[in-house]
Amino acid sequence: MLRVGNLQRSIDFYTQVLGMQLLRTTDRPEQQYSLAFVGYGSNPEHAEIELTYNYGVDAYVQGTAFGHLALGLPDIYAACERIRAQAAQFGGAIAREPGPVKGGNTVIAFVTDPDGYKIELIERAD
Repeated sequence: MLRVGNLQRSIDFYTQVLGMQLLRTTDRPEQQYSLAFVGYGSNPEHAEIELTYNYGVDAYVQGTAFGHLALGLPDIYAACERIRAQAAQFGGAIAREPGPVKGGNTVIAFVTDPDGYKIELIERAD
């Protein structure tokens, strides 16, 4: 996920300059953010980039623009149990327990790797 200061400008760059497709968008006014997903094809065959616009933020200091990586998995509850069981050996931790995203019903969780990088797990049955 990349935080962007102008969602349309970023969509235009990724689609018109880099030749990606705008795959889908989501607007969450109550949570004050909008999302756009771009890529050369849809998951699970292709990786996607999630562009996030937080209302009222038009610029980020370089270094804070990176938010997290995201992985689609069929069962994030089981994945979190495996991560929890192996954390002592390999590092990492559950940063957010599995559950629905605020304002929606997609089940997500967040984990941190041994270096502290955040990874969002998104439950996808397909």
